[in-house]
Amino acid sequence: MAGADPTPPSSSAAPSVGERGGAEPFAPADVVWQRIDPRWATAQRLVGGIVFGVAAVVVVVCALLLTPWVWLGLLLVVPLWLWDFAWAGRQVRAWGYAERDDDLLVVKGILFRSLVVVPYGRLQYVDVEAGPLDRRFGLAKVQLHTASSDTDAAIPGLRPAEAARLRDRLAARGQARLAGL
Repeated sequence: MAGADPTPPSSSAAPSVGERGGAEPFAPADVVWQRIDPRWATAQRLVGGIVFGVAAVVVVVCALLLTPWVWLGLLLVVPLWLWDFAWAGRQVRAWGYAERDDDLLVVKGILFRSLVVVPYGRLQYVDVEAGPLDRRFGLAKVQLHTASSDTDAAIPGLRPAEAARLRDRLAARGQARLAGL
């Protein structure tokens, strides 16, 4: 996560963070976006594989014990798993964050885009979290808590060193802005 490519590659799928330039509300022109780690997609795919694998086993057991018509359930489970597998990669390209002088921007979403602007002066505390799967893939999540739950934000898929750096930097900036009140 040393730096972000200011001109992300185009794709025929969902546009990457900042691809459309500053002409839209989700990509201010003066922002250099940092990306989350692509290993986050692998972790999400593993979770999806487990969930859809369990669903497939349930369908097979029900088909064997109840009626052969239940085999049609696989026609639903398999395409949904494939869609989830592809979606995870697109989600990684949709996540981004940028530190500015007075605030932090967090953008996410493919179908439903979201840009959260978190003013440093509103930060109350910053969490760094890593579940077992995150730790296995060498990832962590930074969770921002503000005075308003509407401006809370999370940045998943960060390397632990980047998560610690971001936590310390945001906490220091938040403390400096709060002291001025």
